[in-house]
Amino acid sequence: MKKIFFLLITGLTFSASYSQEVSDAVRYAQDNLTGTARFRAMGGAFGAVGGDLSAISVNPAGSAIFSNNQVGVTFSNQSVKNNSNYFGTQTSDSQNSFILNQAGGVFVFKDHNPNNNWKKIAIGATYENTNNYNNRSFSAGTNPTNSVDGYFLAYANGIPLGNITNIDYRDQYYDEQQAYFGYKGYVINPVNNNDSNTQYTSNVPAGGKYYQENEIYTTGYNSKISFNIATSYKDRLYFGANLNVHVTDYRRSTSFYEDNNNPLVATETISNLRFNNDLYTYGNGFSFQLGAIAKVTEAFRLGLAYESNTWYELYDEVSQSLYTTTETSGGQSFNNNVNPNIVNVYDSYTLQTPGKFTFSGAYIFGKSGLISVDYSIKDYSNSKFKPTSDANFRGLNSAIDNTLTTAGELRVGAEYKIKQWSLRGGYRYEDSPYKNGTTIGDLNSYSGGLGYSFGATKIDLAYSYLERKSNQGFFATGFTDGANITSKLNNVSLTLLFEL
Repeated sequence: MKKIFFLLITGLTFSASYSQEVSDAVRYAQDNLTGTARFRAMGGAFGAVGGDLSAISVNPAGSAIFSNNQVGVTFSNQSVKNNSNYFGTQTSDSQNSFILNQAGGVFVFKDHNPNNNWKKIAIGATYENTNNYNNRSFSAGTNPTNSVDGYFLAYANGIPLGNITNIDYRDQYYDEQQAYFGYKGYVINPVNNNDSNTQYTSNVPAGGKYYQENEIYTTGYNSKISFNIATSYKDRLYFGANLNVHVTDYRRSTSFYEDNNNPLVATETISNLRFNNDLYTYGNGFSFQLGAIAKVTEAFRLGLAYESNTWYELYDEVSQSLYTTTETSGGQSFNNNVNPNIVNVYDSYTLQTPGKFTFSGAYIFGKSGLISVDYSIKDYSNSKFKPTSDANFRGLNSAIDNTLTTAGELRVGAEYKIKQWSLRGGYRYEDSPYKNGTTIGDLNSYSGGLGYSFGATKIDLAYSYLERKSNQGFFATGFTDGANITSKLNNVSLTLLFEL
């Protein structure tokens, strides 16, 4: 009810134009390492191990490794710190959140008939928060050459002035709306003051040295509910399948500020501005997984798993506002507020994220421990916005194909048992999904943990550290300068498990 009321009092417009970017496809194609504390402590290397509630998310055959019914729940505390460097100025910001990370259960049905080679069937259901979007960053510094005016000029040039001034904002396409903000906020001026004019100039004084700040605040989640079935053949071969339902709810608020101390002239020029953007994306999706584990010897196991594309149906809501100050050498100053109080609700669209293959191996040292290795391959350039016949999506999908690449992910985990105690450690490395390797850099993660078994009840604790660098432009068009950001994530997870 609150959401509906908000839309009514601020205004609402439906649009067939789109505002998606390549980074949106990457956001929903990437999964953070989540799951049980044991799974996280061992770096998620469970493709050939199985016997863990989160192992099912890597290889669905893993539920057939269970000997008994099991249910569990995991809570996590996540802390993210973003260190920013923008043209030599260092800033930092952080965000902390506490979430229900994982919950689920597996029920095992055994067949004790010695003449039947299919020894058991396992059925399970799990919930996982596959991505926690709670994050914030702050960047600030003096740009020696480029102003945000390039953003508004990039959208405005080629659009008739009449489409900006004579058409109601609610009926404009996204690119026309961006031009509207630039024109109404006096950031840009038309070359000729007639409705057919299609060329614009900047009203920001030349000379560079623009002080700029960019704040990004995100909240939300991407979650997956999996329904699993698996079976065992002679306790040597294990096969399984998952049907997955994905739910996403993502909010991003950005605020960009710019000012300059360039000499004033007789005509009005921009001395400072603040451009606010709020995005809300929500929807759901579907995927499936197939997997197999082979017990080559009593100690050595191999695993193979396939995760299909995920097909999302998504909705976007966007609101924007611009506040500028213009000054003249004569001492005149004017404040210009461009706030339509409109929420743009776009038509639903489909996002297809890429599938993934995972190859796994594990060596089990009897009851004393194990070593496990997983390697996954995902081609991010196979991400697609649909319908592909849409002119806006054709250009975006071409950009995805030219910008993104195939990325590999290595996971290594080990466990050593001392009576009721278990000591664990893991390492994870993931390639950049971008061809340039810098928009989002490579990922390195280290983890460790311990567990204690009370018999039918187990408690596990894990700590993981992740570091990744990125350099994404503050805006995707016209003004693409961005800060070098080093993100450091610390996570502590606690799992309670019960065998039934």
